[in-house]
Amino acid sequence: MSIYFRNTPVSAPFMFESLGNHWNQVNIFRPDGYPYYHYLQTEKGTGRIEVRGKFYTLGANEGILIAPGVPHSYHRESTSWTTMFATFTGALAGSIPSMTDNQEVILIEKEQGASIRKMISSTLRKYHHPTPDMKSLSSDCYNFLMNFTDCAASPKIQDNPLYQRYVIPVIKEIETGYQQDITAVQLSRSVFVSPQYLSRLFRRFMGCSVYEYVTMYRISRARELLLSRPDMKIQDVAGASGFSDASHFIAMFRKVTGTTPLDFRKMY
Repeated sequence: MSIYFRNTPVSAPFMFESLGNHWNQVNIFRPDGYPYYHYLQTEKGTGRIEVRGKFYTLGANEGILIAPGVPHSYHRESTSWTTMFATFTGALAGSIPSMTDNQEVILIEKEQGASIRKMISSTLRKYHHPTPDMKSLSSDCYNFLMNFTDCAASPKIQDNPLYQRYVIPVIKEIETGYQQDITAVQLSRSVFVSPQYLSRLFRRFMGCSVYEYVTMYRISRARELLLSRPDMKIQDVAGASGFSDASHFIAMFRKVTGTTPLDFRKMY
């Protein structure tokens, strides 16, 4: 099993928020969906996905891309179900809906899935290097996303003055101060705009609100600690990730990942 969670600030046009393979997939129920575009593909066994009352069965090398905030669940149909997965972020993440023609679900057939399987394995090997090449990984992420679209997003969006002036400084503040008590109001004041306007900019460029970005970054740090520090208590992981209350941390972790922090650690 190989798994990666982003632990660097978002500056590249596209980047993997998480990436993994050989995952012993458990049943997942997400009534509020997932905050990012995410892709799931079967390696071995069979799984069944439900999205808004529609069911999809994924055999070997078959995959599904699900848009953010779309309610869904999935469970294994075979004795065991091994999967690979990817979630996406980046400076141009807000352009993914137009790249995918605003489709909530995109299915990948076996032939294309076999190609994606090689792509994920190759990219994961790059993360094992002492100093991964972020430009190369961003390119890999873009190439991955092109499996779901025939049109390209303009790289000029990252040069937009609104993104440069308001979004980048706030991202840096979030990703250096996530352990502190930071709010959308405080962050908006740091760049002299209203919280509502800042969130509109985040949705335009990042595909999520400021609050969602803060929460997801904290959850990413928590997942990293859960896997790298198996002796660390859950309440300590919560505090180190920026959650002042362990109960709130557990509830948010379950909402985002579909499982509790303890069960997530046991799975790995």
